[in-house]
Amino acid sequence: RVFADADDRSGWHLGDTNSSAHMAAFLARQTVRVATRAVGRFRGDRVLGEVKVEGMRPVENVWDYPRPPSIEHSDERLVIELGGMRIAETSSSYRICETSHPPTYYLPIGSFADGVLVPVPGRTMCEWKGLASYFDLVTAERTVSAGAWTYPTPEPRFAALVGHVAIYPGKVDRCLVDGEQVQAQEGDFYGGWITSRVTGPFKGAPGTLGW
Repeated sequence: RVFADADDRSGWHLGDTNSSAHMAAFLARQTVRVATRAVGRFRGDRVLGEVKVEGMRPVENVWDYPRPPSIEHSDERLVIELGGMRIAETSSSYRICETSHPPTYYLPIGSFADGVLVPVPGRTMCEWKGLASYFDLVTAERTVSAGAWTYPTPEPRFAALVGHVAIYPGKVDRCLVDGEQVQAQEGDFYGGWITSRVTGPFKGAPGTLGW
């Protein structure tokens, strides 16, 4: 059964002499809508000509990201698992998007389970965000040394990162974005999250460090 929206019903009435033509146009519109809902991925916000797919996130190419990187709020559902337990979960995070890198997600520190984040000595410097401090990720079954980091006093452009923590997806059991399992960005230093929402090529693989 096909149910018309209000805009589909306008201009078509059973008593109209042109009802057959209106019905044909209506069915054609419904066919396009059904087709768009079957599309799993798209680029931008349009597909099949001028039809917008609603309720789906656009696919992004990391080479369209800026440098210095951008920061944006995300309502994607993020889940992190380690040692057989869910150590963090949130629908309110920040994405850092930089040229050639898949996004890095920063979760509110309060979204992590109690006792999982254990501060450790050591700092690194990011030319854009400032000084980073590190945490071990600790569960009863596994400990990941310096597996997470934060910016206690970031540069003003990234002030929203205060109280947020990023992790290396390749060092935990599993990360999920809206239910999709994340592939970790290659390289020992990078913490990008690769999903079907982003396309590369990505910096981090052998031969790409100069990108």
